[in-house]
Amino acid sequence: MKTITKSTCCYCGVGCGVLIESENGQIIGVQGDPDHPANFGRLCTKGLTLAQTAQSQTGRALYPELRLSRDAQRQRTDWDSALDTVAARFAGIVQQHGPDAVAFYVSGQLLTEDYYVFNKLAKGLIGTNNIDTNSRLCMSSSVTAYKLALGADGPPTCYEDLELADCVLLAGSNMAYAHPVLFRRLEAAKAARGAKWIVVDPRRTDTAALADLHLQIQPGTDVALFNGMLHHLIWEGLIAADYIAAHTEGFAALKALVRDYTPRMAAEICGILEADLIQAAELFGRSPASLSLYCMGLNQSAHGTDKNLALINLHLASQQIGRPGAGPFSLTGQPNAMGGREVGGMATMLAAHRDIQNPEHRAEVARFWGVERLSDIPGTPAVALFDALKSGQIKAVFIACTNPAHSMPDLNTVREALQTAEFVVLQEAFAHTDTAAYADVLLPASSWGEKVGTVTNSERRISRVRAAVAAPGEARHDWWIATEVARRMEMLLRPGLPTLFPYADPESVFNEHRALTVGRDLDIAGLSYALLEQAGPQQWPLPQGQLHGQARRYTDGVFATASGQAKFHATPYKPLAEPTNARYPFHLLTGRLRDQWHGMSRTGRLPQLFSHTPEPSLSMHPLDAERRGFKAGDLLRVSSKRGQLVLPLQISDEVSSGSVFAAMHWNGQFLNSGGINEASIGKVDGKSFQPELKHAAVRVEPAELPWRAVIARKHPDVLALQTLLQPLLAECGYASLSLQGRDVLVIRAAAKTAMDDWLARLFTLIDLLPGADVLEYRDARRGLLKRAGWQDGALSGFVFAGDVQGSEALLNSLIDAQAWQGPRLAVFSPKLANATPRDKVVCNCTQVKASQISGLLQTGAELEEIKSTLGCGTVCGSCVPELKQMCAKAVTA
Repeated sequence: MKTITKSTCCYCGVGCGVLIESENGQIIGVQGDPDHPANFGRLCTKGLTLAQTAQSQTGRALYPELRLSRDAQRQRTDWDSALDTVAARFAGIVQQHGPDAVAFYVSGQLLTEDYYVFNKLAKGLIGTNNIDTNSRLCMSSSVTAYKLALGADGPPTCYEDLELADCVLLAGSNMAYAHPVLFRRLEAAKAARGAKWIVVDPRRTDTAALADLHLQIQPGTDVALFNGMLHHLIWEGLIAADYIAAHTEGFAALKALVRDYTPRMAAEICGILEADLIQAAELFGRSPASLSLYCMGLNQSAHGTDKNLALINLHLASQQIGRPGAGPFSLTGQPNAMGGREVGGMATMLAAHRDIQNPEHRAEVARFWGVERLSDIPGTPAVALFDALKSGQIKAVFIACTNPAHSMPDLNTVREALQTAEFVVLQEAFAHTDTAAYADVLLPASSWGEKVGTVTNSERRISRVRAAVAAPGEARHDWWIATEVARRMEMLLRPGLPTLFPYADPESVFNEHRALTVGRDLDIAGLSYALLEQAGPQQWPLPQGQLHGQARRYTDGVFATASGQAKFHATPYKPLAEPTNARYPFHLLTGRLRDQWHGMSRTGRLPQLFSHTPEPSLSMHPLDAERRGFKAGDLLRVSSKRGQLVLPLQISDEVSSGSVFAAMHWNGQFLNSGGINEASIGKVDGKSFQPELKHAAVRVEPAELPWRAVIARKHPDVLALQTLLQPLLAECGYASLSLQGRDVLVIRAAAKTAMDDWLARLFTLIDLLPGADVLEYRDARRGLLKRAGWQDGALSGFVFAGDVQGSEALLNSLIDAQAWQGPRLAVFSPKLANATPRDKVVCNCTQVKASQISGLLQTGAELEEIKSTLGCGTVCGSCVPELKQMCAKAVTA
């Protein structure tokens, strides 16, 4: 019998409601929930394919594993043995070295209830503030700026403001890719109201291409831009003097600072036209309602807090805050980064937005939890946490639902830290992440569609997460695992005392959390699971006695500071933490792909989500490539002071000369390296401790890997084949792995010399051994080896090594499941080398290709006709920005 379960998407911070269709214990479909106020039924490509990513158990962590000694392999064990080991090892280290010798590193993908138990385990039971989260990597600069300027964490805005803004300033956000459902709402509002868009981004992204004004600034110059805009607002009398006098502090010092930031000077720093900076200031300052939307481009910086503060200064000075359609709106990257902050699940805060360094706050939480005291020693934030693990200051780390061996900056340091640590615990739903190799204990956790609890999205809206199916194998819920570890540690650290963890279910955890919020800025005493069932998702604050949460904050001009006034902060422009130089002349920029998410442990399970961008690449401006004699597809070595990796070149005018771009998603499961963070810098913001993941200084040079190979194989379980083949990637000078079509695995490899032994092992693993249905062409003198296999008369796989010409034509045939025409020996024909390159898939939902769209454009068709004829852009709409660009280029061609 089919069942429909209401839940929430597990990807970005938009917090879309979903309807999960399940039958016989398996998820069989996912649709957007039309009643959810975050998305009203819309989903992006990632959300729409959640059912397919959830259906296979291949690669899931299904039972506990334990390493008996550091040199041994992990072995399957039972839950009691695994939990007892974790509790005993952590308790022993605490007793011998003190509570700060252990640490927890958790995730914005955990539910609020999971987060709460981990936070209480660390701060309440063990007595350490060493619990941080991968949210440190994405939102901590915006959190710090909100607190410094407005007095409390949390956006003062809501999603309705997207429809009500007359001017929208997008800074450091490729919203079309990172938050596509919200971008659909923004597009609709622009069409209906004619709102003006200003996009600040060093790249011409799909978002920037649709802007009324694109400010393609030099990397890291945002503060100079915002200061220059404020200078113009002051000069032209576009500030709200009465509002500033009545509701703010510190404007005089800021005014004195920005006096020097004339539009001309600021524009020169930013590398843009003075007229464009002035136009941006005019649009922002004269608009009845100006909304700013910002994300990692501001946050992931050694000066991220200043960038946020400089933008908030613009809002306060022009009274573009606390009103419909106006305000500084930080877009959250993960589904529950907000919820983690609410429960205090970070090294720099306590529960319910309390401060660690405030004695009254510590005493309040200690009394509530029933412990003697909380530590007043600040916790160790993410980057410093792994530095301390490497130095031995921290002996053991408990990692939950995150992959620091891929996502942290300066990966060499992180790998050394995990290798050095006395004890590493990994609580994870997927068994083959980059971090899993370092775990002494692997605790299998439930995943999306299997969990129960709550999450908070970017507009402070709390939604229910519900289970549609049971977790596979022996996987258990995150809150349960943390609770069981805590109870076992209690018996060792505080024997005979009542438990601090009396939870029977997630609701009992949530009730304790909401009781701690009473009287705080995020008071949710009036919220309950029952109210969420009855009235649907709710925004905070929602105190006792209220039935609905507050959409906007600071509407009365009273802020969450001690004085009730917002605070301006003087923010001088500071150069990049790592400027380019003659040795490292390129700005390396990082960002997202449209159809992948974070480390791809979920999206990377589905071939369909590779179709828009099937392989990693390094984007470079055409002039930079021409000067160096680089051609598209060349393998280039990208090197920084910390590490290096090899990527194929993609020539693109979306980046400026002097900059290169690489996506952040690719990791050791799909590359022969840890991804772009091999080169990133570990420098952090001094206030928020967020690392500068968006920029590094690099050099780019030929990789000198003349031997090439392309491997493609159909397989009924491509995830299982990926698990078999992934260890081979590390042996190559370059290797990438992707899933394509419906059931095809593709590896591209390169090395300095022929890898005959590697090929022999590969042939065995992909079952492409000599036989009646396998053809081989070998030329030992030229170092060529080619094989192709058939099954039921159709091409089933091939390997081209030494000479890969013609492989693209075969790959197209394999992916498209085309019937083989002509003699089989034609697979090695030189004529295939001249075949048309693979046609790019533009629309993932309907698998519409670029050639189909171009064909209609040549007939004079416009966007709506293309959509109605081909179906592209009519399902999730994620491809619409690209469709608009293709239409615009056709008009100007």
